[in-house]
Amino acid sequence: MFRGQFTYSIDNKGRISIPAKLRRQVSPESNDTFIITRGTAMCIDIYPLDEWQKFEEKLLKLNSFDPVEAKFIRMISQFATDDTMDSQSRILIPQSLIKFAQIEKDVLILGALQKIEVWNPKLYEEYINEEGETYEQIAAKVMS
Repeated sequence: MFRGQFTYSIDNKGRISIPAKLRRQVSPESNDTFIITRGTAMCIDIYPLDEWQKFEEKLLKLNSFDPVEAKFIRMISQFATDDTMDSQSRILIPQSLIKFAQIEKDVLILGALQKIEVWNPKLYEEYINEEGETYEQIAAKVMS
């Protein structure tokens, strides 16, 4: 499981380094291959291949004739691409996803259990601080 947050930079080719603490959690079954796609918030989701395969099993159970479920399948699949970590533990983020997440130079890399999220630090700060329920209210709702 991926945990923690890390501040890194994206290079001019669109590559980010996977932090060592997160790399240690990648199972050998993934073969250092990741699926990179659009997140459900303004971020990029990165799944190790074995975790993506589990996620795809859930997608396959969705009803492709239901307009909402079909749209979700299309939206997440159209952006999905794979990359294998290079010798410097970097992966290449597609330009379309960099644009979507409004990534400039700095990135916030979050461990989010079965996946890694990549955020523009400013957008993440806005997301966390937006009006609505407090952390305590959310925790009470989801953990009860």
